[in-house]
Amino acid sequence: MEFLRLHKSLIILGLTAGIVFALLAGGIFYILHNYAITHIYVDGNTRYTNEEIIDLVQTSPLSGNSLFLSLQYRDKAITDVPFVERIDVEIVSKDTVRIRVYEKMLAGYIRYLGRYMYFDRDGIVVESTTEEYSDVPLVMGLDFDHVVLYQKLPVEKEEIFSQILDITRLLNKYSMKADRIYFDAGYHVYLYFGGVEVSLGAGEEIDEKVIQLQNILPDLVGKHGVLRLDDYSSTTGNITFEERNSIK
Repeated sequence: MEFLRLHKSLIILGLTAGIVFALLAGGIFYILHNYAITHIYVDGNTRYTNEEIIDLVQTSPLSGNSLFLSLQYRDKAITDVPFVERIDVEIVSKDTVRIRVYEKMLAGYIRYLGRYMYFDRDGIVVESTTEEYSDVPLVMGLDFDHVVLYQKLPVEKEEIFSQILDITRLLNKYSMKADRIYFDAGYHVYLYFGGVEVSLGAGEEIDEKVIQLQNILPDLVGKHGVLRLDDYSSTTGNITFEERNSIK
């Protein structure tokens, strides 16, 4: 009894610690057992398969737990995966998660040393591959002397990249696929659709010009020539088509 009286505070502290430990262990066991992932849905991925995204996300033993996985990918930017900007993990139920993939918008690609170099809206080269993606336009006429993966293309006029992205978005919006986008020395824009060259000028009122283009282009299928939208504006309405035998 004397021992208990002298060590009462230590005994109480030990019992308290034991209870806290038991509760923590029970809570961890409950979470690990009841939140084990058995079903995964993947949304937003076009460049990677569902299996590739799941392998990308589940990289540790705890990745099989829905609570842990959702916390791991909360507001997490992805910096080391080409084409992926962000990944979110949403808990659908205890054993089910939904992986949402937010892909980088690719502005275009260039050909360099036998490879296709894809760049984003900031002109940063995000992928070097031998594969050609049909939904990303080839960009020609840019002047550079070297290309480094994950670095910006060294061109004189850096704002050209946002212009390329605007054109790409507009073409996608109106379901048009240009064979290539070309910039001359004065940064005038040319689009090529089969045998039709479309001259857009230096970039003024691109939105309006592309809207007109989607209405005109179906009538030019099978033809060769130059569609001039250089001087088009909502006030002048100047549009001409110069038919030729072939286009360079």
